[in-house]
Amino acid sequence: MSDYSDEFEYLIHSGIALQVQAISQPSYPIVEKSGKNLLKLYLNDVGIFTGILYQEQIQAILNDARSVNLGAVYEQVVAQELVAHGYRLCYYDNKKMGEVDFFIDDVENMSVMPIEEKSGKDYYVHSALANIMAVDDYGIRQAVVLSNEREIRVKNNILYLPIYSVMFFKKQRHSCLILH
Repeated sequence: MSDYSDEFEYLIHSGIALQVQAISQPSYPIVEKSGKNLLKLYLNDVGIFTGILYQEQIQAILNDARSVNLGAVYEQVVAQELVAHGYRLCYYDNKKMGEVDFFIDDVENMSVMPIEEKSGKDYYVHSALANIMAVDDYGIRQAVVLSNEREIRVKNNILYLPIYSVMFFKKQRHSCLILH
């Protein structure tokens, strides 16, 4: 990290990349848990990212070809939308528990809300999310999984939403997530 800190700072402050800070523990408030010296960067333009990944093969994406894994694109979309709505990006990665892509503060419940995105048909399979939600000390009351499924469902305190619904996440002063 120290070898490339200037380069990371340039990419982040120029608006080219979005910084996602690692947290040491997925509990409220997130800002107190962001002491880890790890981060991920996302390109701050889904269109450019998609062009880099798929080049001239845009029809496969538009036609929802099963051979195309949109997981990386979905992560970019969620990162951009959360930042656009005022959220600070954080993730959690633990060898035993697994990695969860994003966390936001759930101010109303004095908890954190994990957010995962899934691009395939197995969007109910998310072992890292299940592992983290099973730890009572974290106090996680609900989670969100965004996928290409069009139905809204709730199962085991996990709210399953279509990927496009991330555009409706609104950060409020007294509540972390309002879906309009």
